[in-house]
Amino acid sequence: MAINNPAFRDPAFKQGGAGTTPAMTAQQLEELYRQPAGASLGPQVPTAVEPEGGAMTYEDTVVKSVVSFAVLLVGAAVGWFTFGVAPWLWIAAGLVGFVLALVNIFKKEPTPALILAYAGAQGIFLGGISMMYETMLSGIVFQAVLATVAVVGVTLALFASGKIRASKKATKVFLIAMVGYLVFSLLNVVLMLFGAVSNPWGLRGLDIPGTNIPLGLIIGVFVIIMGAYSLVLDFDFVQQGVRNKAPRKFAWTAAFGIMVTVIWLYLEILRMIAIARSN
Repeated sequence: MAINNPAFRDPAFKQGGAGTTPAMTAQQLEELYRQPAGASLGPQVPTAVEPEGGAMTYEDTVVKSVVSFAVLLVGAAVGWFTFGVAPWLWIAAGLVGFVLALVNIFKKEPTPALILAYAGAQGIFLGGISMMYETMLSGIVFQAVLATVAVVGVTLALFASGKIRASKKATKVFLIAMVGYLVFSLLNVVLMLFGAVSNPWGLRGLDIPGTNIPLGLIIGVFVIIMGAYSLVLDFDFVQQGVRNKAPRKFAWTAAFGIMVTVIWLYLEILRMIAIARSN
């Protein structure tokens, strides 16, 4: 998710960051007021400075995002078709993808080759794990892909229309919720490893007392909402970067942030549907 990427803490991705029009001093305002009507020469309101190499644009961000997801899909095809031949490949790719994600997150400036390498590795992992789910529950991958596209599309449409926006209060709640979810996930893994929970989904597979609804379904809905808000943060950072004329190279960072969120969202939806169908 983009909120965890230090690159988005660059001043260019914040309100009033680098590239915005600086405030005028009292002396400049007085000089401007005393100029004759229609005067066009002399010092005026300072203009934004174009960064060397060009500024970040929506179009460039879209292109880089499309390229990244294209590499991801190619990797997914490899992972899907090699699942039965080399079942270890997608697991190894998942580990490589995790390491590359950390490298890209903590790099101060984006490196396109590393971002595309992450996309390829994660693609192989997604292809392999998707095939694993598909062999257990036929048609589940199509359902998960369709649901993921729907969530991303609706979130983007609402953000573009101005109906939803990121806020400091909502972001704080999001961060607290993320910490809580990570703690729950870690606890669930530990309980499964030590055999404290026999259900194959761990705590997620257990029914809520008094109902036939697995806990995983409630948590799944909760996580999808978090994923949608994470996308809002991604889109907001892109908007701020374009508005503040961030260097063009940060379009790669934006593409990486969106890709991380979409991958997380897809995996959570895939698991939620699997729990629902297994139940």
